[in-house]
Amino acid sequence: MIFSRFAPPARHRPAPPTTAARPDRLRRTAASRPRLVMLASAAALAALPLAPDAQTRAKPPSTAPDLATIPTIDVTAGKLRAALRRDTQTLAKLSPAGEPQFSFVPTWREVERSGDGYNHIGDLHLRLRTAAAAPGTAPGAWQDFASQHIRAPIVPLAGGGRTLAAADITASMGKGIPLKVVRRWVDDRGALGLRFALTNTSSVPVEIGALGMPMVFDNIISGRNLDQAHAQASFIDPYIGRDAGYLQVTRLSGTRSALLVVPAGKSPLEAYVPLKNPGEAAPGAIFTDKSPRGQTSEGFYDWTVHSAGFADREWSKAGEQWNVPTSRTLAPGQTMEVGVRLFEAPSIRAIESTLIADGRPVAVGLPGYVVPTDQVASLFVKAPSAITGIESSPASALTATRAGTVKGWTKLSIRSHGFGQARLTLRYANGDRQTVSYFITKPLEQTMADLGRFSTTAQWFEGKGDPFGRTPAILTYDNEAKKIVDVEPRVWIAGMSDEGGAGSWVAAAMKQLDNPTPAEVAKLERVIDGSVVGNLQVKDGPHAGGVKKSLFYYAPAKFPGAYDAFPADKWKTWTSWNEKQAADLGRAYNYPHVAIGHWVLYRTARNHPGLVTHHDWRWYLDHAYQTAVAMMRDAPQYTEFGLMEGDVYVDILKDLQREGMTQQAAEMERLMKRRADHWRTLKYPFGSEMAWDSTGQAEVYAWMRYFGYQPQADITREVILGYDPTMPSWGYNGNARRYWDFLYGGKYPRIERQIHHYGSTLNAVPLLDAFRADPSDLHLLRVGYGGMMGGITNIDRKGFSSAAFHSWPDVMAWDPYSGDYGMGFYGHAMGAGTYLVNHPTFGWVGFGGEAVARGATVSIAPRDGARSRLFIAPARVWITLEAGKIASASYAPASGRITLRLDPATATTPDARLFAERTGGDAQTLAVSRGKRERGGYTIPLSSQPTEVTIATR
Repeated sequence: MIFSRFAPPARHRPAPPTTAARPDRLRRTAASRPRLVMLASAAALAALPLAPDAQTRAKPPSTAPDLATIPTIDVTAGKLRAALRRDTQTLAKLSPAGEPQFSFVPTWREVERSGDGYNHIGDLHLRLRTAAAAPGTAPGAWQDFASQHIRAPIVPLAGGGRTLAAADITASMGKGIPLKVVRRWVDDRGALGLRFALTNTSSVPVEIGALGMPMVFDNIISGRNLDQAHAQASFIDPYIGRDAGYLQVTRLSGTRSALLVVPAGKSPLEAYVPLKNPGEAAPGAIFTDKSPRGQTSEGFYDWTVHSAGFADREWSKAGEQWNVPTSRTLAPGQTMEVGVRLFEAPSIRAIESTLIADGRPVAVGLPGYVVPTDQVASLFVKAPSAITGIESSPASALTATRAGTVKGWTKLSIRSHGFGQARLTLRYANGDRQTVSYFITKPLEQTMADLGRFSTTAQWFEGKGDPFGRTPAILTYDNEAKKIVDVEPRVWIAGMSDEGGAGSWVAAAMKQLDNPTPAEVAKLERVIDGSVVGNLQVKDGPHAGGVKKSLFYYAPAKFPGAYDAFPADKWKTWTSWNEKQAADLGRAYNYPHVAIGHWVLYRTARNHPGLVTHHDWRWYLDHAYQTAVAMMRDAPQYTEFGLMEGDVYVDILKDLQREGMTQQAAEMERLMKRRADHWRTLKYPFGSEMAWDSTGQAEVYAWMRYFGYQPQADITREVILGYDPTMPSWGYNGNARRYWDFLYGGKYPRIERQIHHYGSTLNAVPLLDAFRADPSDLHLLRVGYGGMMGGITNIDRKGFSSAAFHSWPDVMAWDPYSGDYGMGFYGHAMGAGTYLVNHPTFGWVGFGGEAVARGATVSIAPRDGARSRLFIAPARVWITLEAGKIASASYAPASGRITLRLDPATATTPDARLFAERTGGDAQTLAVSRGKRERGGYTIPLSSQPTEVTIATR
């Protein structure tokens, strides 16, 4: 069954997104930032898509590719079988050999996508102008030409040899085009090759300011149930790395082969440009696609070789692009050729090795592409041509030092300076250029402090006579307006609940888990007592523990003047809940947020004497338990799905067991097993109120592991890898797919691929757990650590945390609302840790700290945001501290001995609370050299000097 996110009337439809400029926090001063245009009408808010809309549900596809009514040409290239339409010679089907029932392109939609305005692989977009006649003279005006806009008959050309099909498509490009365009499909060394030859047929030079090749793959979930979607649909992720760039097309199941798209000749992936719907684009735009975009279909993109023409127009107010926009000028009679090659990788994990085998440059960043200024990263490069130059942009941001070679890979040592986005360009002897996108942060200890300080000061809301009971509170913040969002037509954003409203106070709470600060803990206690218990959460009675949908609501007769910050038409949609709607207890997604607040204060009270003063630890743990029980009682509908942050319930249950609260633990385990047993019966138990989601997998995985349902945990792990890539880009590395939540938690709502929305860190948690269970699978660590660190890039220099980054090139900026970022920080805080790995190719590597091998030992000093979790991969030992910090650690591979140095005692941390376990098939608790055994771990008295603890692993 498909549920609506907030049960809007069925008449609601997805709104055309607004075109927005962007506030660039990285490279512009506040005074120079362009101002974005807010959603202009009530109709736009009314149309927020909350489930597969009626339009996309109306035409379900068949269960198998059917081209019986469309004449095609069957071609074969290597292991791929393709069908080209005879009328357009565009790609209608693309299947692996032996899988004729599967197609990487939307074959099932071919009939309905046959007319003008629908893109296919094989189409072409060009923005052209007459080049400047001489230096200092003005060029002509840009003109756009698109083969799909108004189709005209093509002229088939003779094939033969490696050419599978060819045609002159000039007529279909549009009237007045000064170029001749010939397209060829070729067998290119066992890959399916697509080539365009562009010849200037005019008498003057022509500048190509935009050149895009539509990449139309079957990411359409509309009309499919989850089983069908995971079996038939694919997701596309871009490495926008110029000549080393590529697309990976992975199945939703995360299994079987993946498709790779790489440049043919000089066809760099300079930009990845969305093909907007005609109603979303500027008037007269023709680089568009008519297929509905919405929650069930992200839409399609152009592989963009040149983009300077976009930078002149649509992107003129945008932020820094992934690559410098370029153009190319063709002299009269001159011809240029561009194209791509398509071929399979046997699996997602084999993508890089397949690229290497194909002669592509491959870069592997360890631990990733988010580099705090107090850490050293490594970039390993394997390319068919030697590196002749390395450049950083900004010039001082990245220092890349050659550090020799390792088993045929060139090693670069990377240090960072400053803050924000940075680009490393590798120049090769053959003329190729590869770009790697980095993000520079402060040392993570400072980042944690910045977030805690900002959320409890700039976002602190108190003493305003608030009629909704939100005082004191930590509310959503608008970083563009530099003020708290206490009024919003999407009422939950100002109402402390749901993801868009609870995010800020959840982030403030989670910061205390590993880095408690007395003043911040005191404020969090006041939020719990003042705004949560008894207001947001029912205090007593038959619904004790129930959580409301929002504290803020729309009641103009009751509170005249309270809503004047927005025009009256903004309050006429379903998003402006009335008092009764806001008080509803039936939305299960809201319960983990409140449970987190109680649980963090329990952990703080239990492990840091004197920090928590309003209640004892038992009160907070009992309220966390009560919240879970109330969810199952008052909000059962959505509990059939995994919930964002829902894995916190596993920790709450384990803490109930450790504390001897056996009755509560048994009841909670019974309730949660009921959910897990249901998920166990499903092939893909990852539904949500949305048709497809990347939200619930983490909780599903956690309970599958807890109850010993390992096959279902393994399926969950692979599904996550299907939408969560590793790539040489801070933005896409570990970036779990999400493209609709700007509608619910952002200031600028539109359907758009989000960079490091909360899904990145939430999905990192199960991947890191899976790696600890199987340390040989380093792909899990790379993706998981990339997602965990990606969630830190949202936090700016001052500590403001954005909901996500707008990836479309007309914006390229962080959204000004804090929105639902707190769910992301929850994932980061739960996943923060340091990993010591002996990589089979690259040797000893530290994730979260630099690994140093000397003699018989390897040492590491954690620099992650917690310094309380350490995994020694060769020994499969997972060390966690609920109190105390790890200053450094050493590991002796020969003996298996691990030695920890713990930070000295502080006023609120007189003792360390340490747990050590061996992971994997022979999982067991390990003994440590000192301390008192209690509550499943060891309580270790600390002193004014570092404390040394040893763990024997054999």
